[in-house]
Amino acid sequence: QVQLVESGGGSVQAGGSLRLSCAAAGYSVYKGWCRQDPGKERELVAAISIADTTRYAASAKGWFTISNDNSKNTLYLAMNSLKPEDSGTYYCAANAVWAGSLFEPQSYTYWGQGIQVTVSS
Repeated sequence: QVQLVESGGGSVQAGGSLRLSCAAAGYSVYKGWCRQDPGKERELVAAISIADTTRYAASAKGWFTISNDNSKNTLYLAMNSLKPEDSGTYYCAANAVWAGSLFEPQSYTYWGQGIQVTVSS
């Protein structure tokens, strides 16, 4: 069982920055951040494995950084140079066993409650 609680969302103007945090209780082999827009499916934005291998969506690479602080059991997503299209509900996700690609939402079993990010132009 992995429990996930996100924090750090909010509203920011285009070009600004936000850092999302996810307090994670329980063992996991990979974690990720997904974004969901209304009426659309969740898509992976960034993921990190237990070996600290990272992977990013094309739209996030170079702008977002995923990191994991094991001492604090916290996953982060630092988002820079935000654009209005980065708006959406962001979910922290984790899985306790390897179950497919860490960059596919269906590979994740545990999800946070979601947190809103709004980027205004």
